Amino acid sequence: MVQSLASKKLIPPKFKYSQLVKAGPHYYCSGLIALDNESGELVSGGIGKETEKILENLQILAHEFNLTWEHLAFARVFTSDFDNFSEFNTVWETLFNSLDTPPPARSSLGVSALPLNASIEIEFTFYRED
Repeated sequence: MVQSLASKKLIPPKFKYSQLVKAGPHYYCSGLIALDNESGELVSGGIGKETEKILENLQILAHEFNLTWEHLAFARVFTSDFDNFSEFNTVWETLFNSLDTPPPARSSLGVSALPLNASIEIEFTFYRED
């Protein structure tokens, strides 16, 4: 059975899709861009600041549904700014170097544009046996 999960702590999607879908032990998080939870606007400061906000929002969403970094299995990164992708990697490595859990598998794709002119969007897959 597939179950749609909606956060009560993050701003709701502007279009018709689920923020998080649970399918058996898998949790699929729709692509996150760096939206400020109060204004609903994209945070400024480039790919590094956007990555920080995405990971902050992911932690909020994960905690809400009893998921942890240990459950994070995969991340798919979309960027329209590979020239500054090292900023993403710096934030990513800082986070995962501070945790006692290995980082997830990851792929990165270049795209011509992202919603709201974001520099980065990330989809996540968690795995948790109940």
